[in-house]
Amino acid sequence: MKNITLAALFALCAVLTLPICAEEAGWVDLFNGKDLSGWTQKNGKALYAVENGEIVGTSVPNTENSFLCTEKDYGDFELEFEFLGHPSLNSGVQVRSQSLPDYKDGRVHGYQCELEDEAQDRDWFCGIYDEGRRGWLFPTKEDKDTGKVFGDAGRRLWKNGEWNLVRIEAKGGRIRTWLNGEARADLEDSMTLSGFIALQVHGVGKKETPMSVRWRNIRIRELAAE
Repeated sequence: MKNITLAALFALCAVLTLPICAEEAGWVDLFNGKDLSGWTQKNGKALYAVENGEIVGTSVPNTENSFLCTEKDYGDFELEFEFLGHPSLNSGVQVRSQSLPDYKDGRVHGYQCELEDEAQDRDWFCGIYDEGRRGWLFPTKEDKDTGKVFGDAGRRLWKNGEWNLVRIEAKGGRIRTWLNGEARADLEDSMTLSGFIALQVHGVGKKETPMSVRWRNIRIRELAAE
């Protein structure tokens, strides 16, 4: 009887853990927590380093926007990471982005999940900005009503001075974002369907005081193309 009970308990545990295993299947770490293997820097000269299992991006004066880019391109995927911002340093994460010699001398361009923005009264955290091309895609500057609702929610969700959990899903012509578990942007756009992922440190002009932003627990799960 005892053996039957134990077997039943093991079977029940196996059934209960199946959804958890399925949910975690396919995830791959993009950052090994030790060095910047698999990443390469483009455009500006901001400093990128690894500290305590985190990627730290630090501003330097008189340089353009800097991007730490994956060496691999990704099309359809889910991306998750944690981010710790600086209130005076603009930052974001690029997806499906490119750097081409015949486009603005290799300027990184593509979809950016906005993270920290010096325009603090806007609070468009996890909105989608088209870096180096068309500007704001979700919300747009022209849609004042959506922008206000989006900003109010961003102000409520964003944790100043703390780690924030961000998720980005790109599938077909649709890109969606989540901030700390709540849905944010939902964009339909098919201009670029594949490209690298990049961590941005925005240019700061002549400001000499270093400012830093941090990323950790960066992982990705590639999705089957529709």
